[in-house]
Amino acid sequence: MSDVAIIDAGGANLGSVCYALERLGVAPRVVRDAAGLEGADRVILPGVGAAPEAMRRLRAQDLVEPLRQLQAPLLGICLGMQLLYEGSEEGDVECLGLLPGVVRHMRPAQCIRIPHMGWNGLRIMRPSALMDGVPEGASAYFVHSYAAPLTADTVAASDHGSLFTAVVQRGRHCGAQFHPERSAATGARILRNFLEMDF
Repeated sequence: MSDVAIIDAGGANLGSVCYALERLGVAPRVVRDAAGLEGADRVILPGVGAAPEAMRRLRAQDLVEPLRQLQAPLLGICLGMQLLYEGSEEGDVECLGLLPGVVRHMRPAQCIRIPHMGWNGLRIMRPSALMDGVPEGASAYFVHSYAAPLTADTVAASDHGSLFTAVVQRGRHCGAQFHPERSAATGARILRNFLEMDF
């Protein structure tokens, strides 16, 4: 993989995603504007924080339309995955609209605490090269209060009170709700799969 661009959208996980890619033998470059996307073979949108602020930052960087028009495969991580959807209940914000659906606040219930923090198993919902080599029930590390619904694009789900999308793919648009950079072998394999997939 010759050129991997990571978008700096203000997420605190930017450095750890870079380190995770370096462990896979990839030297990513951090981009902050549309010009930085030019020539990228893969683009990663990490994120930690709130959807309204992240979208404000992307607009301030003039990245919203370039991301919507992007031809390179795109992987959203955590909040970055949520930004791929049409919108989020968090601040009632319009997102990138690359995936159908609205991200909604997770509902607390008996023995269910929000935010959802910690390790949780993945339930594979349909075939995708993103999950090659990842067994049913493999654990990943989550930190989030909002979640995407199950749709035809859901590749893997997780259960925290109810099922939500943990891994998504629609063509060249992919996402992981968990933090692959903090998910040991499972996360490393999914990152490698994204880098090596034929789209």
